[in-house]
Parts: sequence; C-alpha cells; structure tokens
Amino acid sequence: MILDNKKHGKVGDELRKHLQAGVTLSAISSEFSIYGFDALKSELKAIDHARLMLCPLQTNESKELAFESLAGDDSEVRYRNQLRQRQIAKECQRWIKDKTSVRVVNDPKSLSQSLLLATDNNGHAVGIQGSSTFTSTGLGYSESKRLHMNMCARDAENTAAMLQWFDALWNDDHAASDAKAAFLKRLELLSSDQSPEFIYFLTLYHLFRDVLDDLDEESIIRSKTGFKDTIVWNKLYKFQRDGVLGAIDKLEKYNGCIIADSVGLGKTFEALAVIKYYELRNDRVLVLCPKKLRDNWTVYTINDKRNLLSSDRFNYDVLNHTDLTRTQGRSGEINLETLNWGNYDLIVIDESHNFRNASSAKEGLTRYSRLMDQIIRSGVKTKVLMLSATPVNNRMNDLKNQVAFITEGVDSVTQPRDPGRSFGESVRLSFCC
Repeated sequence: MILDNKKHGKVGDELRKHLQAGVTLSAISSEFSIYGFDALKSELKAIDHARLMLCPLQTNESKELAFESLAGDDSEVRYRNQLRQRQIAKECQRWIKDKTSVRVVNDPKSLSQSLLLATDNNGHAVGIQGSSTFTSTGLGYSESKRLHMNMCARDAENTAAMLQWFDALWNDDHAASDAKAAFLKRLELLSSDQSPEFIYFLTLYHLFRDVLDDLDEESIIRSKTGFKDTIVWNKLYKFQRDGVLGAIDKLEKYNGCIIADSVGLGKTFEALAVIKYYELRNDRVLVLCPKKLRDNWTVYTINDKRNLLSSDRFNYDVLNHTDLTRTQGRSGEINLETLNWGNYDLIVIDESHNFRNASSAKEGLTRYSRLMDQIIRSGVKTKVLMLSATPVNNRMNDLKNQVAFITEGVDSVTQPRDPGRSFGESVRLSFCC
C-alpha cells in the first residue's frame, strides 16, 4: 500500500489506527517536531512505549544540535503562528520522559529513509517505510510541496523483518547512542519562559541576519570620494554611521530606503551624510520638507554662523511639500516655473508620512502625483530616501504608498541587483531603522 500524503492516503491517518494500549512504536526519522507529536498526541499517550531513533541530516558533536526540527519545519509555520509552542512542548516533554527512549544515529550517512513501526503484544504490526519524517508535514497534516513516497506493510513476514532490523540497529552502541537527556533539555528550552530581552534580540537577529555581513564600509562606500573625511561623517555616532551605511547600501541595491529611527536619534544628520556622499559623486539632490522645517535644511547650504557643516559645502535644493502643487512663483531662490523637476538623482523626503495617501485620477495635480510623475518617473533615474519616525499611521497602505516611490508605483517590480525579488521583499529590505 502506497501513502503519499495526498491522493493515496496520509501516513498519520494510517498510523493513528494502530496506536493504542499495548502497542510499542519504533521510529526512525531525520526530523521530529512537537507539531508531529501534537497531531497524534492522544494516540501516542495511550501506547505502552516508544523507541525514537533520530538520524540528523548532518553530524554534530552536540546531541542538542541534532534536534533542530523540534520547533517545526518550514511547512509548519501556521502551527507556530498559533503560539502554542510552550504548551505543546510541555506535553511532549512529559511523554518523552514517561514513555519514550531516544537514541541518535552516530553516522547520519548510514540511514537515508524513515520507518514507523507499531507492534502490539500479540505480534500484530504495521510498518510504514519511506520518505516521511515524524513531523506534521511528514504525517500529512501540513500543506507542503514535498513529494512523499511511503510503503505500508501489514503482513507478518515483512513487519517481523522490519522489527528485527530495527532491534539490531537500536541495540548497536557503535551505530547509535543514547540522547534522551539532550532531547529533554532541548524540549525544556522550548517550554520555558524567555526573557523579553532575549526575544527582542532574537527578533532583531532574524530580521537582519541576511544583511549583517553586507554592512561593510569598504564594500558600500567608494573611498575615493573622500566621504570619510567630511565633517558630517565624523560628527556621527557609531549607530548613526551604521544607519548611513545601511541607507546607502539599500539606495544602491533597491533604489530607495526609509530611515525610520525614533524622534531625537538624528535622522536629519544621517540624511545629510547620505546627501554628501551622493554630492561627492556629482549627483543632484533635492530635499522635500514641511514648510516649518525648511530652515532646518537650508541652514546647511548657506554661509551662516549656525552652519556647523559649512566646510562640507552642501549644494542641495530645498522645496516645501506644498511647492509640489505650485506651477509658478518662487520657493526661496528656485523658480518653480522653470525648474527641471526630472533632473534630480536623489530625492530626500523629510516627514515622508505626509505622502501616505496616494492620489486618484479625479484629484488632478496633487503633491503625490507631482512627486511620482514629474520627479521620480521623469528624467534621470531617481533614488528616494525617506525620513519618518511614524511611516505607518493607521494602515499598511500608508507604508505601501510611500514605498511606491521606490518602485515607481509598480507593485510587481523586481530590483536590478536582485532579479525576481518581489514588491513585498522590497518593502522588507528597504527599511533602515
């Protein structure tokens, strides 16, 4: 009988029929997850005993590291999202402690397939041998693209041969070693309370682990520009320099970035450092800011005692957000009627959350449509740096409408350096906090 967890039956359903009082379960699997246990826990608690032999995918000196799948595989995300890990791990821990022996195969290459063998006191047995592991995915209870092939045997001759083979392997101390203590220790970690500090740092690690190695000054900054000799770079704190490196890296890779630091952490100075880097590359820069913040930006472009960065000789243009709806008149020294809107290499949008609402065709010329159509989409290729402590106000569309400036309004855009990267991935990778 074939079991493929799809049209030809599920491994878990077949095994469930034979797990009851008086039964011993003998299992070999490269993976064991608490969600696989949870799927059959009522039946597993009823059996007399279980012998679990794990065959990790790679050799590890520490047995604890052989149980990487305990918290669930990639296809068990929906179970993890139910936030029942602690409860299930505690139940599994009690079951392992009371009814299960655990061994680990010393040479992972010595076994390549799984075995689930349920034998009762009368010698009746069912054996399932094939590719399915002891996880909810392997048992057929999680949606997966994996192609499983398992053979189910009920005849005495084949099941007796399976049991004899398993017993020989189980009792061979050269082939396998006891791992119950290490297994219980790993379950204890899953079922114990974790400190808020640990959860915070673990979250940060999973968010940024793929880009940590990329934040290398030499690989991001073109040293010949003299950027590290500028006043603004040398006034930054270490955490601000990391933010600047991250922003430049994302501007180069994805054409845009949102610096979403909290109020008071120096987003303006970080942006000024980014601006100076691109000015040193001879790029033309425009800063868009609320009218009340205009002086905060223009002061760094003029010969004024208040300008702490006068030696850096900033040369960017500054416009108010409201100037985007004007077609004539002047904004400072800029003539809006003759301004070449499409000739900016970098746009810096201060308080970018003011652009959280995209305009519709019925509204005509709006700040959003002017910025998108006449500056970002027109003329030269434009990079977009946005600054906001609150990029999301009430809904995720607030963020989507801002990130649309990076993708030029195309939801399915792929990035030049990362072919195939979706809009959603662009959103995730465009933050620098």
